[in-house]
Amino acid sequence: MLPGALMADLSSRHDVLVIGGGNAALCAAIAARRDGASVLVLEAAPRFYRGGNTRHTRNMRCAHDSATETLSGPYTEAEFLDDLMRVTGGRTDPDLARLMIAESKEVLDWIQAQGVRFQPSLGGTLSLGRTNSFFLGGGRAMLNALYLTAERLGVAVRYEAEVTALDIADGTFLGATVRHAGRSERVEATTLVAAAGGFEANIDWLKQGWGEAAENFLIRGTPYNRGTVLRMLLDAGVQPVGDPTQCHAVAIDARAPKFDGGIITRLDCIPFGIVVNRDARRFYDEGEDIWPKRYAIWGRLVAQQPGQIAYILVDAPALGLFMPSLYPPITAATIRELAGKLALDPDALEATVRDFNAAIRPGRFDPTNLDDCRTEGLDPPKTHWARPIATPPFHAYPVRPGITFTYLGVRVDAEARLVMADGGKAGNMFAAGEIMAGNVLGQGYAAGIGMTIGAVFGRIAGRGAAAEARRRRNVEESPA
Repeated sequence: MLPGALMADLSSRHDVLVIGGGNAALCAAIAARRDGASVLVLEAAPRFYRGGNTRHTRNMRCAHDSATETLSGPYTEAEFLDDLMRVTGGRTDPDLARLMIAESKEVLDWIQAQGVRFQPSLGGTLSLGRTNSFFLGGGRAMLNALYLTAERLGVAVRYEAEVTALDIADGTFLGATVRHAGRSERVEATTLVAAAGGFEANIDWLKQGWGEAAENFLIRGTPYNRGTVLRMLLDAGVQPVGDPTQCHAVAIDARAPKFDGGIITRLDCIPFGIVVNRDARRFYDEGEDIWPKRYAIWGRLVAQQPGQIAYILVDAPALGLFMPSLYPPITAATIRELAGKLALDPDALEATVRDFNAAIRPGRFDPTNLDDCRTEGLDPPKTHWARPIATPPFHAYPVRPGITFTYLGVRVDAEARLVMADGGKAGNMFAAGEIMAGNVLGQGYAAGIGMTIGAVFGRIAGRGAAAEARRRRNVEESPA
């Protein structure tokens, strides 16, 4: 084993500087350290809040050829790619997508070797027991395991260390200015790995793409992901990738806090009911596909509705089909009474529910698979899991867009090396995680892919940064 944990000395020059403190950053730091590099991790958050959005995750999606102790069956590279192409509508870099999927097979074992533990596969309506591995203890436990391994290997970590400036010349990283304990210091390293997340907590930046609607967005994860490092890289001539309005956005309870509500604010009941806007009208097919492949479109859909708010309606038989939410539903004996509690037009809501119920063509209901319970002659349709909303008491959940992470980021190549605006490769800069997720996710999402991007490209970036640092050291040490 390499030397034990180090105190973070900002005055010392390291081989690799990692900016960020989540899954991607830690995978990069561990990979670089295991390849012999000295590594410094700068995390802007306090220690308790370390890890960015990884704190709120539950699972990761990896290809595998057969069932394991924690996965109920095979999930081939071809199937993974097909799922990714479907949810993104083909808006992905196909070479990087295939690389990520191929590498995910090895990462599944690698990340367990770093101390992360998975729980037995899950059944039920999430339909993820075959495709996704769930962390034992959730995202925070996963993070704690990675930090423990990193520290045991000798990775130096500094918390509450905000990078306020990057010194970059001709595509080469020279140093960073870091604010810590009330003063600014210069940090120098031979290579850089940017793993500092997106800009979802920067409402002003979100407004540039979304307008005033962004004021009504709720931020599911860390308030520290303001895009500071992303902006500095783009300003330094790194090539952007992705659409500033595309993001991982789910429908979360409108009663959730503005920041850091996490996964417990998400509502998974949409497939088993209907969703109406402020005008008491449906606006999308609630049964389009199984929930893990469609849950991350609903934040964007709600963001496009008047006032950026919507309401999920279910009846009594549906309550046992989804995981309980953090906040209790709003309940009433009649649809008309429920409309009053939601401040919706009671006549309009009654008409919407009546028309929906009348359009249902009964089939064999199966909450775990695409069934044949659908509507006919209704716009928009409900193509699966369509059952009458007829049994009181009736329940409703108000929802708003819950932004997890943004897809506008920096372009990378297959080595996770940054690509400059002129098409050239950065000399010594790499990126991993949400800050470069737009290379793979042009739009859409499937459960667990964010963690896959972080782990795969984190490991690639860490190894690449360590190799580049070693190469530069050898050049410096070689005789003239």
